[in-house]
Formats: sequence, structure tokens, C-alpha cells
Amino acid sequence: MEELLSSAEAEMSRDGDVSNDGIDRRGFLKCMAWAGTGLVWSFAGGVPTSRLFAQGRGHEKAADFTFVQISDSHLGFNKPANTDVAGTLQVALDRIDGLKGAMKMAPDFLIHTGDLTHGSKPAEFDQVAQMLGKRQVFYVPGEHDTSIDDGKAYLERYGKGTKGSGWYSFDHKGVHFIGLNNVLQLEGMGKLGEEQLAWLRQDLAAVKSSQPVAVFAHIPLWAVYPEWGWGTADGEQALAMLKKFGSVTVLNGHIHQVMQKVEGNVTFHTAMSTAFPQPAPGSAPSPGPMKVPEEKLQSMLGITNVSFAAQRGELAVVDAPLGA
Repeated sequence: MEELLSSAEAEMSRDGDVSNDGIDRRGFLKCMAWAGTGLVWSFAGGVPTSRLFAQGRGHEKAADFTFVQISDSHLGFNKPANTDVAGTLQVALDRIDGLKGAMKMAPDFLIHTGDLTHGSKPAEFDQVAQMLGKRQVFYVPGEHDTSIDDGKAYLERYGKGTKGSGWYSFDHKGVHFIGLNNVLQLEGMGKLGEEQLAWLRQDLAAVKSSQPVAVFAHIPLWAVYPEWGWGTADGEQALAMLKKFGSVTVLNGHIHQVMQKVEGNVTFHTAMSTAFPQPAPGSAPSPGPMKVPEEKLQSMLGITNVSFAAQRGELAVVDAPLGA
């Protein structure tokens, strides 16, 4: 992870267009803070702006909006890796609800990047609905949400107004958001499929290249670790369609840990789980729930804040535990 963070920071440093408030004026979407295990983003004038969590507003331009990403809640999971996934999800939601007081601005909405449930059971989906309540949430499915019935129950609850097996787009205050489904055609890695790629091409044709784009899906669109299926087989086809845009952010879950990288004008982020950690790529025989001592669990689920490296004039992502 440190290697990926270092490479991203180096690329942003070479860009040479980062102002003294940490904003990359060429259009990278910047991470403001992680809340609970959720990533908070801020935009001003349709382009990203940023300030440190709980930092005074000072001279920076007021944000138009923020949103929060959470992922991999796995409600229904009760194995030793975490016997109370509802409890840790609630901790994350409490942190998110506290953002209004800490940042003087409540997030406009949440994005959940999949695996809401662990077994696609009606009771698990009911618990998701009860816990998230009246918050505005945009969803994409994880493979655990579609494992029993090819996503029928998920689509009945969250597929209204979507295309195909649950993909869609919307615009919010100058940013074009695209939710994708890359878990229904699993062949080792994730897959989007020709129908969804054709829709994506048509959807992007109507978007100006100057408009910021945020794409979210469960499995990473970039090849994190193909040996474990941590990537999307036809993800490069989707990413090729995004090259014309000056600012693209791709948000994923699935791997239960924070990783990020920058390629050209595309910034990739994966989110931690609210349920349980998974091993780092290649550090274990296979992926899966990782049991840690109970007193260390929340440190593996964490809250990640953004810190300002004054000597470099850049923002850096720093992990901090939920239990801190």
C-alpha cells in the first residue's frame, strides 16, 4: 500500500499544478477525509476542492457538496472475523452523521459500493434498510448481494430506474456519476459485459470532456491482484472510454482495504470494509475474512483522515482506527 501511495504522490508532485491549499487545479478529485470507513469528497464549482477534517474553513472556496463512500457491510456475517458486523456498521454511520458538526456541511448522499449483505437473504436486506434509514444512498451490488438469485432481490429493492442488471448514471452539481455492476458475470475476475459497455459508451457520449466523472462499482476496475480475482477482466475497455475526460475518479470496494493510484487523469480508490479486514495482496494463500485479535478489529476497519504535508503542498491519506 505504501508503494501505491508513494507512486500516486510522486505523480501528483510531477504534475506541478497543485496550489498551496492542496487542490490539483488540473482536476484530480481529492479525498477530503474518511468517515467511519467512508470516504468524504468535496466539490466546488463542479471541480474538487478540499480541506482537512475539522480544519477551519479559512480562505478556501466553500464546497458545493460532499458525499461519503462506504462498502462491504456484509450484514448477516457472523464468523469469528467479526461477530457483530451491524455494530461496526453503526459506528461508521455515527461518524458520518457527525460530519455536519465537524465540517459545517452534511454530506449530500452516501455511495455504497456493494456487498451490503453476506447472503442475499431478505432479512439481511431488511436490516440494511433499517440501519441506513432515510439517508439518500446510491448502491451498486457486490457478489454477495447476487449470490442466490442472480441479483433479483437486489434489483427489486435497488434497481428501480436502472438499466440492465443495475447500472445507471446521474448528475449532481456539475459531476457525472456512473454506477456499474461488475459482479454478475464473474469469471475469476469481475466483468462488465458487452451490453453494459455499450450503454456506458452511449452514456459518456453525452457528457462534456470538461465535466468531472465519478465511477463506482464493487470490484476494482484496475488490476489490483488478478491472482485473487481483484480486478475486472474488461475494465480496460471502460477506462479507455474515460480517457477524454480531464477528471475521473473510480471508487471500488471488495478488497476491504485502502489502496489508491493515479494514472493520467484517473484516480483510483478502494474502500475499507465496515465488516472485516482481508489480507494484503499475496500475503496469504487466498483472500477472505481475516481474524485479528478482538481488541485490534476496529483498528483494521478504521477511519482515515486527510493530512496536509506542508513541505510538499499536498494532501495525503492517513488511516486512523474506528476505536481511536
